[in-house]
Amino acid sequence: MWQSLRLASLGVIEEAELDLGPGFTVITGETGAGKTMVVTALGLLRGERADSALVRRGADRARIEASVVATPEVAALVEEAGGQVDDDLVLARVLTSQGRSRALAGGSTVPAGLLSRLADSLVAVHGQSDQQRLVRPQEQRGALDRYAGSEVSDLLALYQPDYERLRELKARLHDLRTHAGERLQRLDLLRHGLDEIDAVDPQPGEDEELVQRENRLAHAEALAAAAAGASVALSEDEHSAAAALAAAKSVVDPVAGNDPRLEALAERLRRAAIDLTDIASELAAYAADVDLDPAGLATVQERRAALTALQRRYGPGLDDVIAWADRARAEVLELDLDDTAIERLETEADAARDRVVELAGRLTQARTRAAEQLAEEVGRELADLALPSARLEVRVLPGEPGPHGADDVEIWFAANSGAEPRPLARAASGGELSRLMLAIEVVLAGRDPVPTLVFDEVDAGIGGRTAVEVARRLARLAQHAQVIAVTHLPQVAAFADSHFVVSKSDDGTVTSSSVLRLEHDSRVDELARMLAGLDDSAAAQEHARELLELARTA
Repeated sequence: MWQSLRLASLGVIEEAELDLGPGFTVITGETGAGKTMVVTALGLLRGERADSALVRRGADRARIEASVVATPEVAALVEEAGGQVDDDLVLARVLTSQGRSRALAGGSTVPAGLLSRLADSLVAVHGQSDQQRLVRPQEQRGALDRYAGSEVSDLLALYQPDYERLRELKARLHDLRTHAGERLQRLDLLRHGLDEIDAVDPQPGEDEELVQRENRLAHAEALAAAAAGASVALSEDEHSAAAALAAAKSVVDPVAGNDPRLEALAERLRRAAIDLTDIASELAAYAADVDLDPAGLATVQERRAALTALQRRYGPGLDDVIAWADRARAEVLELDLDDTAIERLETEADAARDRVVELAGRLTQARTRAAEQLAEEVGRELADLALPSARLEVRVLPGEPGPHGADDVEIWFAANSGAEPRPLARAASGGELSRLMLAIEVVLAGRDPVPTLVFDEVDAGIGGRTAVEVARRLARLAQHAQVIAVTHLPQVAAFADSHFVVSKSDDGTVTSSSVLRLEHDSRVDELARMLAGLDDSAAAQEHARELLELARTA
């Protein structure tokens, strides 16, 4: 429930505050006074698009703020967005004259879209524009589904996932069948590449190992000669390093025991001689082991050439070639499975189609039952709204399965006896459409889960006894929900529990409007103004009191 609404610098309203309570609240005022600004403010708090033209002339910003009783679900959404909910939830919208807009919930700035999500469970607004929306086929189906309630909504909750699955399966099948030629070309390309790679069978790190092996084979004679020459120079020549070390040892060893320092040097000479002998032996062994193999060199070079060719096609590196082959094998496996996948998807699609058709049929049956009941209830309302001979038909027609079932819903209407019903868009005049709209909304609003209903001059084109019946219905709705109505009918205003009037003043420079709560005599004056255009007319005031008494005893 909405508890208060505060407006600042919005349109012609400089500042206003409405304390809203349960029951039926009306807002009245002269044409152009700005009473629809209240509905505009609610729209902004519901996340509707902001317009800088709504900012009062001379002000740099407009602010709309409301205090509402939040459901646990709404409170959770606000707290998730960083807002805080105490006893009440505060919603606000700020518009600047430069065209910027800011939305707040629970003291935290939030996207305007969040306000829309919150408002969906807080308030439903029914305005004159809804009359035009009602002639659209999707709106007529939506109205029927709202009336049908959980029977249809539960079926839709089962149907829509299956419909989406069927749509996905059909799209996948279409893709597989449409691109069958491309798939075969891709398979040929991948298999050709794999045949090339498998024929060579590259191994990780093999390219670096082959480079080293090629260098050894290409320089084998030079390597062997160098090692043999070094071995001779170290150990076999009379001027070799081994001979020099032996001569040095022969001089030092006899006297080394007389000085620890010289003894240490003599030990190093002995170790050097041993190391030198080992090195010379290993060089000689290396020279003997060098593989002089021209045929082996050619084999290594051919292998390197094969790996280089693969790297140019699938590289740049050998690891990249191996990785390409791994990916190609996986893709070939997937593409090979596409023929099997088509068969599997066809089986799945057939099962999903059967399920969709079955659920669509159940939806059609539920809607058909609800359509008869909706037409009957709206017909009773129309009879009390001065259309006793009106006929309403809600037709559920077969169609192709879609997101909302396989039904096309059309409302057909005839205002007078003997007239054949026609589609709503071509059958009703403005006044008839207004009454039909109200009758439908009265029937549907009782099934609407939101706690607050707002009616913006849906009583346009109605008067006299019909206006009293409209008022009775709005008052009846207010027994189950908070009802706020902007009206120009005194009969409707008389039935309200709370009455606000929007009045304007003009100092010759700027027009200002204010919102006042009416009590007792001031309410009689406003009803008299609405009846006769004069608030001091004795006859009009007497009539106003009669209306109030009628409403009180109704």
